[in-house]
Amino acid sequence: MPAVPLHYVDLRAFCYATEDDQRVEAALRTFLPEGVELDRAASAGHHGDRILVVSARVERADEVRHVFDRLAELDDIDAVVDELDERVDDNCAFYLTLDKQAAFHGEIRRGDGITFRSKVEAYPAKREKAVANARELFESL
Repeated sequence: MPAVPLHYVDLRAFCYATEDDQRVEAALRTFLPEGVELDRAASAGHHGDRILVVSARVERADEVRHVFDRLAELDDIDAVVDELDERVDDNCAFYLTLDKQAAFHGEIRRGDGITFRSKVEAYPAKREKAVANARELFESL
């Protein structure tokens, strides 16, 4: 993948009061290269329970390539490519959710728990151009 048509990649997971925050961080690190810092923000649920938001943003091309190399391990990557029209919004952002429990075990699967968001480069910034760039990126994996 010579050029990466993405401005950045954001990964985010919620750590609920019943979860171990170290395990949630380990799940996120499944996708991240070494040395990427995780941000932690404390919040509270509707009933006052603790919710920790763990997130990371990668912007350097090598880091983005690393994340996408991990994403390429999805068994159903072809289905993701087929769904690009629904996964890229009008702001040229691509969204995908990943299985937090599987990621903790080092596996890459679609599911719930980790939100993957990336801003796709598109000049001019039109959704159709972003979908085409994202398709090209996924097909190069």
